[in-house]
Amino acid sequence: GVQTCALPIWLRRLGTGAAGLLALVIVWQVVAVILADPVTLPSATQTVQAFLHYFGRPYPSEGSPLWFDAMTSLRRILVGFAIGVAAGVVAGAAMSSSRVVRHLIDPVIEVLRPLPPLAFIPLFIIWFGIGELPKEVLIIIGVTPIMAVTTVAALDEVPEDLRLCARTLGATRLYTLLRVQIRAALPGILTGMRISMAGAWTSIVAAELIAATSGLGYLIMQAGDYLNTALVFSGILTIAILGLVLDACLRGLLLLADPSRRG
Repeated sequence: GVQTCALPIWLRRLGTGAAGLLALVIVWQVVAVILADPVTLPSATQTVQAFLHYFGRPYPSEGSPLWFDAMTSLRRILVGFAIGVAAGVVAGAAMSSSRVVRHLIDPVIEVLRPLPPLAFIPLFIIWFGIGELPKEVLIIIGVTPIMAVTTVAALDEVPEDLRLCARTLGATRLYTLLRVQIRAALPGILTGMRISMAGAWTSIVAAELIAATSGLGYLIMQAGDYLNTALVFSGILTIAILGLVLDACLRGLLLLADPSRRG
């Protein structure tokens, strides 16, 4: 009975969201037709045509096709995001388990958290050049503090009775932390991952705009230099699509971890 009721709600939400996006595209198309200036604002149809044209064709001629730049940015995101999440969760778990560790790491987190990762780009270029390492480190720097803070907050919300019951039954502190506390805090940790993912995309695109020879940020910069605004919008559209797909994956994991959110 619950599943048959949940499906229409899910479909209704999907339909409402699709209607909102469709309305945005219609407004975009109408405004672009009124302006009649594809350099200032290409229409939605012109943007789709540019996307399809350059998806398998290099831009500029010595560059890479759109799909390659998209996969390059995606790989950088996944590598930096995975390392940043792992580091943040480990740091957060350690801070939650030990008051001494919390007092030691918390000031470092609070110093790093307000700093925009983009401020580190010139420094990383000096240290690491313009290869893959500075871009991945930039994402790690942005993701780790957010994940550490959200992990600590999620673990602090876990009822103390769960930990005490596990310890009473003979579980070690490490086993209790990994199998009881972190499992109970997983919805909060996954929410932190969703927040971190948005910041990771901001960081990588900005880094590719400044210091890269591939990636969606580099493609957008190149297209802008040649006033190919339709391709600029195509790059932005690709970022939006990849971001939505990754967020949908994290949202799916969140629903598995916390089925009560389905309603």
